[in-house]
Amino acid sequence: MALFHVRMDVEIPRDLDPAVRDETIAREKAYSQQLQRDGKWPHLWRIVGQYSNISIFDVESADELHEILWGLPLFPYMRVEVMPLTRHGSSIR
Repeated sequence: MALFHVRMDVEIPRDLDPAVRDETIAREKAYSQQLQRDGKWPHLWRIVGQYSNISIFDVESADELHEILWGLPLFPYMRVEVMPLTRHGSSIR
């Protein structure tokens, strides 16, 4: 397994049709919650005061993470930063 720290900043255009916006957000919620149930997205935190999050993904590979991120319904409206993680030498776990 590979762990990744991912920051997602969402910037939905203000002129996007409200119905399209609502439907996209609903699909995003369902997709992300399924990934959480599947154990692929074990941590999801909101960044206070922003339409942004910090997430930890636990996936088989960078390729799998790439496919997951590209599958996010809000992906076209996101700026995404990915950082691969590895064990720290001082960690007791």
